[in-house]
Amino acid sequence: MNAPTPSLRLRRARWAVAALFWLNGATIASVVPRYPLVKDNLDIPNAFFGLALAVGPFGALIAGAFTSPLLRRFGSARVATWAQVAQVVFAGLVLNAPNPWLFAAFVFLMSSVDVYTDIAMNSHGLRVQRGYGRSINNAFHAFWSFGAVCGGLVGAFFAGIALPLPWHALGFGALLILINVLLRPHLLPGHDKEPDAQSDAAPPARVPRAMWWPLIALGLIAAFGASIEDAGFSWSALFLRGDLGASPAVAGLGVVSLVGAQTIGRLTGDRLVDRFGNRRVAQVGCTLGAAGMGLALLFPSVPLVLIGYACAGWGVATIVPAVYATADELAGLPHGAGLVVVNWILRLGFVIMPPLVGFVSDATSLRIALIIMPVAMAAIVALSGHLRGRVRGQGSLVEVTP
Repeated sequence: MNAPTPSLRLRRARWAVAALFWLNGATIASVVPRYPLVKDNLDIPNAFFGLALAVGPFGALIAGAFTSPLLRRFGSARVATWAQVAQVVFAGLVLNAPNPWLFAAFVFLMSSVDVYTDIAMNSHGLRVQRGYGRSINNAFHAFWSFGAVCGGLVGAFFAGIALPLPWHALGFGALLILINVLLRPHLLPGHDKEPDAQSDAAPPARVPRAMWWPLIALGLIAAFGASIEDAGFSWSALFLRGDLGASPAVAGLGVVSLVGAQTIGRLTGDRLVDRFGNRRVAQVGCTLGAAGMGLALLFPSVPLVLIGYACAGWGVATIVPAVYATADELAGLPHGAGLVVVNWILRLGFVIMPPLVGFVSDATSLRIALIIMPVAMAAIVALSGHLRGRVRGQGSLVEVTP
């Protein structure tokens, strides 16, 4: 069945959603290349730094419990754009924290509002995808990755020229907020789904027992996929600079390498998923990604590690979009509940992974700790049977075989 021709309103909304994904990626990634400077300024050891990063996802776990009711009350467009403004503000405070404890507090707040942006922009993007009647969700996530590339390059450039952190926060933050204000009128009005008897029959927080294992499996896949991104965002600059002696500017290219390859994977991901299915794409991508990053850790050098991060980013490119699309279309759940559950598990992974890497790196080395990357990709391959969704037309449900 041919997909319907999208209206002008729907096409404008598609580009507005893409811009929102770009903003979210650029905001977070612009901070990462400045982490070594912040860490040095505040004299933060690896273990505390890992714990501080884990505090952020813990805040997201708490905030995530309120996301589904907020989406139903205010709509995904309003929630996503206001949360994105707050995230830009808190990102600036993270860069300019006066002591380690306030650094951890601002990371907590930045991640708490990020969960609202994350779930709301995905919900809105999936609403647009239903209107298109074919897969476009990977392309939205490609814009997130492209935004992360842009933000990472900006952060690396600012690190290279030693731009003071307050100027970084004010200048780039003002640009991001301006773009957010301009895109807001082009998002779709109203709510994502009209209430119906099935969605209103169960309380928002209640998930049928039979749905828990599929949701947990999907959440684990998302958590393992996101842990690859986290390893790039949180530790790549520190690994390249501290273990391999890269300059500050080159050290910032670790996250750029990962998300750059991820962007390519997501731009081509919709066609691959439509042709081969999410399971096959996940299996091939994560197998190649694990091999590339594993070789980089076995024979570490700056060029090979950058290539390894690129392999990892390409390998997990379609994972989180596939999980979100599948969870959002599972039958028998209140609107937003599937996204909230898998996002909660994803964020729980963020709570566990950074301090785990920090403690292992303090006890051994960061190189040893980063073995978590190929291990996580192997786990995705093992669980990939839960990714079988395809968009078959407007209003259709995704077929899922646990």
